[in-house]
Amino acid sequence: MARGNPEISDIYTEHSLPVNVAKYSPSGFYIASGDQSGKVRIWDTVNKEHILKNEFHPFGGPIKDIAWSPDNQRMVVVGEGRERFGHVFMSETGTSVGEISGQSKPINSCDFKPNRPFRIITGSEDNTIAVFEGPPFKFKMTKQDHTRFVQAVRYSPSGNLFASAGFDGKVFLYDGNTSELIGEVGSPAHNGGVYGVAWSPDGKQLLTASGDKTSRLWDVETRQMVSEFIMGSTVEDQQVSCLWQGPHLLSVSLSGFINYLDINNPEKPLRIVKGHNKPITVLTLSEDRSTIFTGSHDGYITRWNASTGENERIEGQGHGNQINGMRALGSSLFTCGIDDCLKQVDIEGNVYTSDNLKLGAQPRGMDVSKENNLLIVGTIRELIVVQECRKVSSVAIKYEPTSVSISQSNQVAVGSASDNKVYIYELEGKSLTFKTELVHLGPVTDVAYSPDDKYLVACDANRKVILYSVPEYQLAHNKEWGFHNARVNCVAWSPNSLLVASGSLDTNIIIWSVEKPAKHLTIKNAHAQNQITRLSWLDDQTLVSVGQDANTKLWTVSPP
Repeated sequence: MARGNPEISDIYTEHSLPVNVAKYSPSGFYIASGDQSGKVRIWDTVNKEHILKNEFHPFGGPIKDIAWSPDNQRMVVVGEGRERFGHVFMSETGTSVGEISGQSKPINSCDFKPNRPFRIITGSEDNTIAVFEGPPFKFKMTKQDHTRFVQAVRYSPSGNLFASAGFDGKVFLYDGNTSELIGEVGSPAHNGGVYGVAWSPDGKQLLTASGDKTSRLWDVETRQMVSEFIMGSTVEDQQVSCLWQGPHLLSVSLSGFINYLDINNPEKPLRIVKGHNKPITVLTLSEDRSTIFTGSHDGYITRWNASTGENERIEGQGHGNQINGMRALGSSLFTCGIDDCLKQVDIEGNVYTSDNLKLGAQPRGMDVSKENNLLIVGTIRELIVVQECRKVSSVAIKYEPTSVSISQSNQVAVGSASDNKVYIYELEGKSLTFKTELVHLGPVTDVAYSPDDKYLVACDANRKVILYSVPEYQLAHNKEWGFHNARVNCVAWSPNSLLVASGSLDTNIIIWSVEKPAKHLTIKNAHAQNQITRLSWLDDQTLVSVGQDANTKLWTVSPP
């Protein structure tokens, strides 16, 4: 943690499947991370490239926890392997140094005693804790004090104690050397399952995280509660993990939010790091470009300060599911989702208003006309012109729209997935009149007029980005922009209308130059192994991208 500032962070993107656990080595020079397939990667923390030191596949199936020996040489991994539930091996060579056996169901947690004589403890879904002595590590005994799944086991910093936590709401303390039960923490510690335990650096206190939506701080000697952190009242406020890192007490909510707990004021966290933990489907900017809005597959919208990265979640009654379109207009943000509704957010109040327009069919795209104070929403049945959250006119359609863009001169382009066309309309007053259509060789996925009104760019599933000059709608140049190798999902113009950014299923972003159409710049694997879903330019050098990986990234772009 960079001086306690979570905005200074790095992303490791080399796993090809979801990662369940990552642990620093005691030296701090390496991180071991384990994924759903049973793969463990050990990689360098010092270099920006995070050079891979080793990769092992100790078993086939999800890895749920990893622990290093205090000398950095040995490692235990546990989980839900098909052939075994745990393995202990040398971190340099992968050579086995014992056997993790004696438990009959998947193992959720493990830890290494931080000093000699070495011990390993594991907590399993068969409700037991197993103790191993070594090296080489051999099964010694099981402890059967929990009545439900054991979720977490952790040694104290000195190794003289270890704690266990389970779905039965109980937390137990054991002697680190003999493994004898010392006693129960609280009675019970929580009213719901306990997902995590973390020791204070001096070993005198214990932090626990629970599905009862609280984290609690305990005095180890008396086993009594010191303070309680009530994190909220919704399902999303369940506490699923915790960490005591130096002076920082952290807990993680089911929502993915990271809470910095305040020992001096348990009522309110010092800060909450928020964001998305589901694929991001929409992205837009405030009119002054100082705020970035992102919306995800689960219906949540986050607003980001473009200069500091600080963020806040939009409150109130949203769509509850995937958002398909989002645009800012003055002091309002408009969103449409697969609940077939158009909703309005008061940007200053950071909350959804009660305005709610039922669209009658699923919306697939929308844009705003700032001059006319109008929105145009493309649903699978009609194009709807909206003013102040009221329908003022509509045009029935027989194609499936994907995207809508309005030019400064009231031209309206609508991309179609069902017949590979771009439909062009004119907005006259508050009504739409059909003008012409443009044919592509694949479903059209996105359309965007340039800010200077000279061009329309459209992208498609045939891997092409096509530039048209406006108002003739002729090809703007004879250079084909076809360097993506999969469906192009989205396009965006720089404010000066000189650059187009395109994002694709191939995980790449390409920057195209209007003035030098033969040149382009590729940002490879921009969101690791995940497709790019939306793009926006903050200014002529800064691009915002969002993707299937739930990340929002800012790029500094030098023109190609």
